[in-house]
Amino acid sequence: MTFSIKQMAQKARIASRQLAKLTSVKKNAVLHSIADNLESMTDSILAANKKDVEAGRQADLAESMLDRLTLSKQAIANIADAVRQIAAQDDPVGSIRDIRRQPSGIEVGKMRIPLGVIAMIYESRPNVTIDAAALCFKAGNAVVLRGGKEALHSNLALAECIKAALQAHNVDPNVVVVVPDPDRAIMNELMTLNEEIDLIIPRGGEGLIRFVSENSRIPVIQHYKGVCHLYVDNAADEAKALGLLQNGKTQRTGVCNALETLLVHKDIAPSFLPMAAAMLAEHKVTVHACAQSIDYFEGAEPATDEDWDTEYLALEIAVRVVDSFDAAVEHLEQYSSGHTEVIATQDYSRAQQFIRSVNSAVVMANASSRFSDGGELGLGAEIGISTSKLHAYGPMGAESLTTEKFIVLGDGHIRQ
Repeated sequence: MTFSIKQMAQKARIASRQLAKLTSVKKNAVLHSIADNLESMTDSILAANKKDVEAGRQADLAESMLDRLTLSKQAIANIADAVRQIAAQDDPVGSIRDIRRQPSGIEVGKMRIPLGVIAMIYESRPNVTIDAAALCFKAGNAVVLRGGKEALHSNLALAECIKAALQAHNVDPNVVVVVPDPDRAIMNELMTLNEEIDLIIPRGGEGLIRFVSENSRIPVIQHYKGVCHLYVDNAADEAKALGLLQNGKTQRTGVCNALETLLVHKDIAPSFLPMAAAMLAEHKVTVHACAQSIDYFEGAEPATDEDWDTEYLALEIAVRVVDSFDAAVEHLEQYSSGHTEVIATQDYSRAQQFIRSVNSAVVMANASSRFSDGGELGLGAEIGISTSKLHAYGPMGAESLTTEKFIVLGDGHIRQ
């Protein structure tokens, strides 16, 4: 039988109507079953993932892609915990806010409702299969999951955990569907199904996201790249700042919340940069340095304008000395990708000024950029990080997968 993405999307649309009517208790029971299945089926998931990782190495996938592709027992346990955290959260669907009586006598408020059907188009990240399914399900949305060919075995194994949970609770299995064929033509057709699908969320490299954004007939949540910055203020605690730099750059390089650029106030550069240079050298980090900082780094490469705009996703970083706080903010205004920016400073007013002045999706004072993650920010998991401000901004949890409708309460009121 020939596979039809349109028929799959149509079935998801029908299933979404049933899902929108499920109680919070029922939805949470399904989510707990998914988490339990992840743990009980860990061995089969890891076996499937091993096939993908071995194929990825043979295909010379980039290390950042392999890092995102690889699962472990602990990673699966963490995914299961995230699903349970999502289940424990308040159900956003049906919540009502801001009921106010108008001069006419009617009462007007807003109620949260599901978006409908969401399509995920993603590369390499098998955890997205579960995160997206759990968050969409919690928010009352059906979801169509189109992963990349490099993670096909992993995604299909994870889909079995979801399918078994839905069947156990007599929920239409079409509320979560994994596209079994990674053919690009199917993805291209998926992007045209604007009558069946309400929103597309791409996760992957900048090339994928631009392709989806430019070719989709359906609204797209965009996250092109994460060029995250650490600004070390002249009032910084240097030891703390060094810890933020080390954690943000070296803990895990192939993720979008890793640091890519270090900005250092000129007054603190003579004392801080030698410490930073020693630490980065220890971790074998390639440095692209400006003219004012290059002498502090052995073997550093001169930074170009392109470096300030680069997401390395590797043990590489761009370093720039700035003359002032305002100069740091100006750099961010020019080169930020809108993801995450961090200031290291012990000056409370300066920290508050940074938070007010910088309008990236996540702005931090004295905390590692690695906290810019839905799980760490209390969302349980994230379906993506939006760097466009419509309709969501930053890490997106269940509430970001809903919209609002107006509700009006009257007692036979008519307009005069």
